[in-house]
Amino acid sequence: MREKVERYLNEVRPSLQADGGDVQLVDVTEDGIVKVRLTGACGGCPMSQMTLSQGIERHLKKSIPELKRVVAV
Repeated sequence: MREKVERYLNEVRPSLQADGGDVQLVDVTEDGIVKVRLTGACGGCPMSQMTLSQGIERHLKKSIPELKRVVAV
């Protein structure tokens, strides 16, 4: 499952980088929790929670239905 998550993150990464940010995969747990770290401009952005839940999490869950949630660490 980690490889699938990495593949998806590589697809969304250019959009984040265009705004000065990025996302790093920290861990994918056996129970379907994806842990990511938002960096650069995304790390301190007031909209980062929306980016995480409405962008990254929504699309990851659509592509990988067995995922439960995505959390920032």
